[in-house]
Amino acid sequence: MSMQPHRVVIIGGGFGGLSAAKKLKKTPTHVTLIDRRNFHLFQPLLYQVATGALSPADISSPLRGILKKAKNVQVLMAEVTDIDPQTREVVMDEKRFRYDSLIIAAGVRHHYFGNDEWEAHAPGLKTIEDATNIRSRILSAFERAELETDPQKRKSLLTFVVVGAGPTGVEMAGAISEIAHLTLKDNFRNINPADTRILLVEGVENVLPSYPVSLSHKALNTLQNHHIEVRTQTFVTDIQPGRVTLKHGDQVETLEAETVLWAAGVLASPLGKFLAEKAGATLDRFGRVMVQPDLTIPGHPEIFVVGDLAHLEMDGKLLPGVAQVAIQGGAYAAKVIQKRLQGTSMDKPFRYTNFGNLATIGWSSAVADLPFRIRLWGFMGWLFWVFVHLMKMVEFENRVVIFVQWVFNYFTRNRSARLITNEWAVDLTATEAESTPAEWVTEPD
Repeated sequence: MSMQPHRVVIIGGGFGGLSAAKKLKKTPTHVTLIDRRNFHLFQPLLYQVATGALSPADISSPLRGILKKAKNVQVLMAEVTDIDPQTREVVMDEKRFRYDSLIIAAGVRHHYFGNDEWEAHAPGLKTIEDATNIRSRILSAFERAELETDPQKRKSLLTFVVVGAGPTGVEMAGAISEIAHLTLKDNFRNINPADTRILLVEGVENVLPSYPVSLSHKALNTLQNHHIEVRTQTFVTDIQPGRVTLKHGDQVETLEAETVLWAAGVLASPLGKFLAEKAGATLDRFGRVMVQPDLTIPGHPEIFVVGDLAHLEMDGKLLPGVAQVAIQGGAYAAKVIQKRLQGTSMDKPFRYTNFGNLATIGWSSAVADLPFRIRLWGFMGWLFWVFVHLMKMVEFENRVVIFVQWVFNYFTRNRSARLITNEWAVDLTATEAESTPAEWVTEPD
């Protein structure tokens, strides 16, 4: 009678979960990878979908295709609704799957700091749906401005506010500036897209606050050269349809802005609460799970938490929520499981190797904070950014498509994926609709 293989359940097909699954593909285990989607999303390039430079399929790869040669890995498209550490089962609606080892790599979602009602007016960027929604909002603002006859309303339509000046916020603001000043040049007859006003709002003193101060200053200069107004030490106190309120010190200002985008914070997956309630895990104030040096939770050596959902400090600093932390964490958890199956234990705690942090500001400009105090900016930083992101792509086909697209975009400053595909496709008031020739109004695909 043959022994049943060690059952590993992985929740999440992002960087951490996929890394663990790939590391376990030649081990005597049965791996079940569960994700709500059937694809792996390359999140670092999600902002390029949101700004029309790339299409969703360019940065997505089917999980089954990636893992088709891993015969011991089963992929399930489902949502985990509960975790039972006592019976060692994960629950998906009415189905339950037993595990011997559990790797949770569920990631994070948007955090509005107790103002969840803002999400409807200021979307964040975490999913493909978020990206296409934001893309439609940005492009629709220009389309609506072309139809608008009221100068004040037109000004509001051409005002964009990006909240949060971390890498995502900086990249979004830079891309919107490029759309306004380069991509859409000569595309309209009633408006000049270069009249667009872009504000980047950050609560602390510097943009890219996790980067060295010298690179933050370089990024600030580049942003300003891209016609972006940067407001540091400024907080958002209210967001309403077409309006955002900012506070800087004792000064309060309300801006008329039809498009507000959120890049200011993240909140951990609700699975963290399940671990707190069922397994006694401790959560930080953002809902992340406090893990031990081997990425397990106290009292449950069979449960690993990796990636953005994990709270782990190294050398006195909290590990950042970036792809490399998740990739290395997933690989480490897989190695611990392998060691246990061999009857030994992992003698070293998880140690994150930082290969560098990158942020791009439009085409041909980026900042790079690399090991050994190597710092790049401008065009050299951008070339390095291009190389790293192409090499990180999961599937070769994606690399080729994106490289060709980037070369085309670099020389033409065009963004071929400028499609308005959701409810924003037709966003006209009754008055506008009555005064608009019928042939101008088209139905969305």
